[in-house]
Amino acid sequence: MKIICFIFARGNSSGLKNKNLLKFNNMSLIEHTIKQAQKIKRIDKIYISTDSQKIINNIKKTGIEIPFKRPKKLATNRSPEILSWKHAINHLKNKMDIKPDYIISLPVTSPLRSASDIQKCIDLASKKTFDFIFTVNKSNRNPYFNMIKINKKNNNVSIVCKIKKIFRRQDAPECFDMNNACFVFKPNYVLKNKNLLKGKVGTIVMPKHRSLDIDNKYDYNLSKLLFKKKLI
Repeated sequence: MKIICFIFARGNSSGLKNKNLLKFNNMSLIEHTIKQAQKIKRIDKIYISTDSQKIINNIKKTGIEIPFKRPKKLATNRSPEILSWKHAINHLKNKMDIKPDYIISLPVTSPLRSASDIQKCIDLASKKTFDFIFTVNKSNRNPYFNMIKINKKNNNVSIVCKIKKIFRRQDAPECFDMNNACFVFKPNYVLKNKNLLKGKVGTIVMPKHRSLDIDNKYDYNLSKLLFKKKLI
């Protein structure tokens, strides 16, 4: 089974400036992600998709190949990630004649994931014929029990997903958050579909403390603290 890893890292970030280049464990976040990918023996090749010359300059010393510079239209705050996936797949297929069985996407903003989290996703892909695999963690809030919606017209409050006779959290259906740690997918499946949850989907459950996704300064400082204290 041929597995390619892509690290998608755009230069423009509105919430936290130059987020992918922030320091983490004495290196940039993107360098940290590259090191994580390099620990996985079943990954055949690692590529970077970026629009940023700063990111390109930062990772030159790693020797990781950058097969193209991502078009600016795929690197804005409003650009859906799936379009960058499709762009990378088409480049591999049409420009490099590379047709992997699976592609792994490792977002730079999830530095607390472990190599075992990534490996579990690969193992699941190997054993089953899943189209799309992603990581999740148990949700703190449950739409069947303690998540509410408020009607702005009359200020009425109701549970988001109402089911009769649920009075305790333990009785509510278990719910999970999609985190941003690891995605594994069949290239042709992504090319042909807009809704990636309609095919054969698999999930790997991660602990909450390794599921942090850096979106703002608070997340960034917390991730460094957890890593420094070896609480991951």
